[in-house]
Amino acid sequence: MFRPLPLYIGLRYTRSRRRNHFISFISLFSALGIALGVIALITVLSVMNGFHKEIRERILGMASHGDVQALNGRMLEWREALQQVQQNPNVLAAAPYVEAQAMLTHAGEVSGAVVRGVDPALEPGVVDVDQHMQRGRLADLAPGRYGIILGRELAQTLGVSVGDKVTMVVPEMTVTIAGSLPRMRRFAVVGIFEVGMHQYDSSVAMVHVQDAARLLRMGDAVTGVRIRIPDVWEARAVSLQLANQLPGAYRVLNWTDYHRNFFAALKMEKRMMGVLLFLLVVIAAFNIITTLVMMVIDKQSDIAILKTFGSSPGSVMGIFVVQGATLGIVGTALGTVLGVLLALNVEEVVAAIERLFGVHFIDPSVYYISKLPSDLHSSDVLLVASGSVLLSLLMTLYPAWRAYRTEPAEALRYE
Repeated sequence: MFRPLPLYIGLRYTRSRRRNHFISFISLFSALGIALGVIALITVLSVMNGFHKEIRERILGMASHGDVQALNGRMLEWREALQQVQQNPNVLAAAPYVEAQAMLTHAGEVSGAVVRGVDPALEPGVVDVDQHMQRGRLADLAPGRYGIILGRELAQTLGVSVGDKVTMVVPEMTVTIAGSLPRMRRFAVVGIFEVGMHQYDSSVAMVHVQDAARLLRMGDAVTGVRIRIPDVWEARAVSLQLANQLPGAYRVLNWTDYHRNFFAALKMEKRMMGVLLFLLVVIAAFNIITTLVMMVIDKQSDIAILKTFGSSPGSVMGIFVVQGATLGIVGTALGTVLGVLLALNVEEVVAAIERLFGVHFIDPSVYYISKLPSDLHSSDVLLVASGSVLLSLLMTLYPAWRAYRTEPAEALRYE
């Protein structure tokens, strides 16, 4: 079977036993170093993807995929808008809501809150808060009964539980003989939720949409309509499409608008972590240069004989390019396989380490999760593997050029 001379000799050099065992030692650790770098990079990126997914799901437990609001904060034709939105094939569910800032008080404790008026029948189709109820149910909110559901941390701040009463003060003034007084109303706590995000657990309170509209003197209007779609990444496009279909002017938001800086920071964090960890692969790949330079020195007589017999400079360079690329490909392949296996089983591996050494890496009271999440993306694996192989090829250029520069007469003078 015909094989090109550089490929044949390069592979032969790679697997042959060498007189200089130090070169073999460096070659082995070059491949192993690249493998370890690839394993670390794939695993860490997968864990970061898992954390990002976990955070995104917790955010979407309270934030809808899309939000169509009236520009003045009062959507009068919301029933017609809701009907048109529900008829859109890209929308899974929709629900009206009222939102306002308020102050909650109980037994001398005071806390600001975002009060959200919701329809208990439609809200579970838009967000997942019903799945995070610790006590009570979303259906316990009934119009006219003035019930309220609080986040766990907000309830702890106020010192209340289910059955207690809280007083809500809203920035709407009531004119009386004694002057203008803020509007307030006593609400009965009917439920407590916990989604695992401090921003929501410590500041969100939910009441029935009719109770919120009555307290804020909105009449039959609502703040807007929230939607849920199959693909969260298409939220902006679908929201804009709905806004163009609805009569009148509306403000269109989506879940990324509420947390734009936060998700931008997460994206930057992942990018910088990937760059820093890729330096491990770079350091390991530098060993390929050391290996090949020492190989060129060790094989100077062989190179001189090949050049004497008429081998082209490209063929001589190709021998060492093949050898270095082989080390890089073997290390990358090994690291990719082990990295994928570790990323897919990182939860079990971490749990085994915790049991073995009696340590606890993730405190649920701090991180709201009890195990290490992992979300393996094929694009990350492909990017890491291709980058590692390309880097290995680049590291072969200087040693191959040194081989090309070898003078036969000088190399064979003392042979």
